[in-house]
Amino acid sequence: MSDVFQIPAELRDDSGKGASRRLRRQGFVPGILYGLSKDAIALQLENRFMVKALEEESFYTSILEITVGDGRKQKVILRDLQRHPFKSLIMHVDFQRISDTELMRIQIPLHFENEDASPAEKMTGVVISHQVTEIEVSCLPTNLPEFLTLDLAKLEPGEMRHLSDIRVPNGVELVALSHGDDQIVVSAQHVTVQAEPEADEEAPSPEVPTTSEAQTDSDDDSSDS
Repeated sequence: MSDVFQIPAELRDDSGKGASRRLRRQGFVPGILYGLSKDAIALQLENRFMVKALEEESFYTSILEITVGDGRKQKVILRDLQRHPFKSLIMHVDFQRISDTELMRIQIPLHFENEDASPAEKMTGVVISHQVTEIEVSCLPTNLPEFLTLDLAKLEPGEMRHLSDIRVPNGVELVALSHGDDQIVVSAQHVTVQAEPEADEEAPSPEVPTTSEAQTDSDDDSSDS
């Protein structure tokens, strides 16, 4: 199970683009909390806190515990995030309530192990492609892994690895695989490098008569006429 992050938040009464802009100027991030058939509530969080928290990969796939201003705590997951295009600024954040007794779906990272030691990596002319880097899982919050791993130590040139090759902890299910979609996760393909065509030999330039030759031809033409 992944760690539980503690997130301080406050309720906010105003809404709309103008109110959100004012919050950002004051150093806050507008957010919303919804789920479990309860009313959605508007939140505000410190931008500085969120920027630092989002530097941790596990924050995106961990159980988060929001503490609202009045001391109430609720377990949530990060469901959506909007960043400023170039500033260190979080524009908006969405949290979804979760229950310890209800299955949840969430995307978690897939880490690849021992790729450098694989026969495919050591062979010239073979390219290893990662087709999938995140996987949607279904599990109870208590079984949520921070990430999944796939061991590539024995990956041979020309081979592939599928979702079914990933070992998952007890209580965790791969959503795509449960629907019969055993996706390709990694492939090691031979790449043929085509040689560049040789440049054509330079064609000889047409001979240009010298001035004296041209004058001689001109005189011959005059005499003939």
